[in-house]
Amino acid sequence: MAGYVDDVAIPYDQGLGPVLFEHYGAEIARRTAERSLRDVLEVAAGTGIVTRKLRNVLAKNTRLTAIDISDSMLNVARTKFLPHEQVAFQIADATELPFDNETFDAVVCQFGVMFFDKETAFREVHRALRCGGRYLFNVWDSEHYNPFASLSFEVLKQFFPSDTPRFLFDPVSCHEIDPIKEMLIRSGFDRIVISIQRREYDIPDVLAFARGMMFSPVIFEIRERGGIDPEKIIEAFAQALIKEYGSNPTRYPMQAILFEAEKT
Repeated sequence: MAGYVDDVAIPYDQGLGPVLFEHYGAEIARRTAERSLRDVLEVAAGTGIVTRKLRNVLAKNTRLTAIDISDSMLNVARTKFLPHEQVAFQIADATELPFDNETFDAVVCQFGVMFFDKETAFREVHRALRCGGRYLFNVWDSEHYNPFASLSFEVLKQFFPSDTPRFLFDPVSCHEIDPIKEMLIRSGFDRIVISIQRREYDIPDVLAFARGMMFSPVIFEIRERGGIDPEKIIEAFAQALIKEYGSNPTRYPMQAILFEAEKT
């Protein structure tokens, strides 16, 4: 998302990354590397969490390209790699990929498709894939399985009862499987495999997790409304997490849906 700036990218990476993204990133990278690949594209790479996982498991001679529309996010990602590791970072839009037809053997996108036009993006991925290439992406399941949306809303409602920020419902807005599957089919994909991935992990630093959640683009909604110190909201959200999921450790449940599709 273009709205990510420097004071958002680092809390996102350090606060949310270890809980929400690292484990799912390792899984999608592992599945990507099951085949021999020459060229891999990661879309909506953000701070490079999945990029790092991909580079760790792909063959050394595999070329890896990571794109995002936020330079601030990619600036964090760039710090995770050495010059010789063959990772090319580029500012680019998922709905208008700046690559030739049939350039990549695999395209990966972790928790990104809910933030752009899926039908257009799917067609672009299909165009950029070689025949036999795979598209792997995941989305969050509904708020029922990912309580960060509803729990954060209840906390934010305490501070903004008449105009409660709702951004954190956006990440859990793409949980209906059939419409996504139909879009993939219309875009030319075949051999679509869908898997539900239920997880529960410790939150090692609840306050950092709460800060990362509030310093997503929801921070811009908070600032627009004004009158409230964001740190007070962060503290309240951390306490709500502990009350709901315990402490030492705080065990947080989540669920994602992984799509794997092939261009035949």
